[in-house]
Amino acid sequence: MANRAEDDDPSIIQVYTCTSLIKQCGTSLLSLKTFHASMLKSHLHRNLHFLTNLIAQYASLGSVSYAYSLFSSTPSADLFLWNVMIRGLVDNSHYHHAILLYKQMLRLGIQPDNFTFPFIIKACSCLRHFEFGIRVHQDVVKFGYQSQVFISNSLITMYGKCDKYELSRQVFDEMPDKNAVSWSAIIGACLQDDRCKEGFSLFRQMLSEGSRPSRGAILNAMACVRSHEEADDVYRVVVENGLDLDQSVQSAAAGMFARCGRVEVARKLFDGIMSKDLVTWATTIEAYVKADMPLEALGLLKQMMLQGIFPDAITLLGVIRACSTLASFQLAHIVHGIITTGFFYNQLLAVETALIDLYVKCGSLTYARKVFDGMQERNIITWSAMISGYGMHGWGREALNLFDQMKASVKPDHITFVSILSACSHSGLVAEGWECFNSMARDFGVTPRPEHYACMVDILGRAGKLDEACDFIERMPVRPNAAVWGALLGACRIHLNVDLAEMVARALFDLDPHNAGRYVILYNIYTLTGKRKEADSIRTLMKNRGVKKIAGYSVIEIKNKLYAFVAGDRSHPQTDLIYSELERLMDRIRQEGYTPDINFVLHDVDEETKESMLYLHSEKLAIVFGLLNLGPGSVIRIRKNLRVCGDCHTATKFISKVTGREIVVRDAHRFHHFKNGACSCRDYW
Repeated sequence: MANRAEDDDPSIIQVYTCTSLIKQCGTSLLSLKTFHASMLKSHLHRNLHFLTNLIAQYASLGSVSYAYSLFSSTPSADLFLWNVMIRGLVDNSHYHHAILLYKQMLRLGIQPDNFTFPFIIKACSCLRHFEFGIRVHQDVVKFGYQSQVFISNSLITMYGKCDKYELSRQVFDEMPDKNAVSWSAIIGACLQDDRCKEGFSLFRQMLSEGSRPSRGAILNAMACVRSHEEADDVYRVVVENGLDLDQSVQSAAAGMFARCGRVEVARKLFDGIMSKDLVTWATTIEAYVKADMPLEALGLLKQMMLQGIFPDAITLLGVIRACSTLASFQLAHIVHGIITTGFFYNQLLAVETALIDLYVKCGSLTYARKVFDGMQERNIITWSAMISGYGMHGWGREALNLFDQMKASVKPDHITFVSILSACSHSGLVAEGWECFNSMARDFGVTPRPEHYACMVDILGRAGKLDEACDFIERMPVRPNAAVWGALLGACRIHLNVDLAEMVARALFDLDPHNAGRYVILYNIYTLTGKRKEADSIRTLMKNRGVKKIAGYSVIEIKNKLYAFVAGDRSHPQTDLIYSELERLMDRIRQEGYTPDINFVLHDVDEETKESMLYLHSEKLAIVFGLLNLGPGSVIRIRKNLRVCGDCHTATKFISKVTGREIVVRDAHRFHHFKNGACSCRDYW
């Protein structure tokens, strides 16, 4: 009869009608406020049930301040009301306020329940507030909720995000019952702590125990995958659970296969996603970046933008990194155009700094400096990138001038000093190098590291001060590493000091036994000084140790396509034309005074054969291909994976003179700008 009386009470019916109408306001804050105003006239705001629903609806629409003002105006110890307010704060990322409310709740003697803890634990998780998280965990135990699965799952996630994996695992292992979310949480904690192998092992354990994986567990397991076999296993589970059409799962699967080097599978999955969001595009672009496929990455980036989706700064920075390895001037211009769209305002400093580095590596200091001068803000990385650029191109004085400007506003760090010392080395600025090195600790409190000592050895060694370089190494407060000895060995090659080279090489063969470059330098020194027997012994040593010489190649870009050449290359469709033009070109430069330096042919053959072999070096083939296929007046840009040989360096100077073309060559160490018969390095390299 009591229930019947309540049902007949018109005020109760009106309250429940109001609750229904509150929820019908949906996503319209204006509708909710209008309805709220009409309820105030009926004094229904005094009804706790009505008020709680109203607060929940305001919070769900993002109007947390309005929700909190209503909550504050109602002094009530009703736990449900407090839980609604805490949830509203957490759902709207007001984590600090949620924790403060939880503390106030305890002070008032209101006991939390199993609905309170998941939200307050989430607040601790999002803030990485480990200390308060521990306190909440103690409250969980104190009030007897430690066996609640949902609360334990929240604790696992919280400890994982606070980098306390051991505590996550402890909570997981002590759970009497586990559900799919429990497994997802612990695998996620493994991922957070970079325990991918353990995370994937837990995923397999979950399957072996007959637990059906949740979507979250599969996504976390995918992120843990590091091998082809694991990728295939997880994707089989995806298909078995009918998630192969889920967009987020497809996107994660594409990233998973890409990470394992299966880019073709990743692209197939990507192409099968009907509605691609930014994350999906970014994942696949990053896959191409990591697979060293920058042209494909940039092509996909352009497709994405044509569909009206603009990349975030992280995606664009990845593409810039990939383009840097190609040193493509055309690609740099395309990326620069994307940046000028203005969509990267919040990350403009990082993007523009990366663009400076890209232009530097493409051989265009002019464009790099334009970007630098146009920046509204610069940081130490920006200054270091520009200084390093001047150094790589042999503009040591300009690097020093910029370094002086920088010191007026920004304190240089250890990276900046590597940049300026390298610049001094490439330009033969010994006194200036000493001053920069000595100023590190004296003026800026920067303790020199092994890389700074290596730069000083390089400065002294290139300048022919080998004895001074050796004395410097002996006085080093740290043990010289491979970089230090490598710099000295390079100097021995320049100045053909056999005895010192042998001593340095012995140290390097112990420190860096698998670096083929060390053996090749000593082999070249022996060959150039007529020590054929000793040179042959180095070849034998390399063979016995399984060390293989890196094959040299040169790359040139024509109309956004890259062409690679090796010495004596005959694989190109234009081979006959290239070789006939090369022969005419060599005749022209011989008439201008070029004489082949057969010392750079390291094979034991007759002089005529040596001269022919010199003509077929990859640099010369690439230059001729550029002359044939680039328009008149175009700059020819070549990238060589090894150091340019001395004969090619001389020949290129003559080629630039007889053709009237500017030729930019980037080798493994620096840039060479050839113009009108001269090189920017001034033959100091």
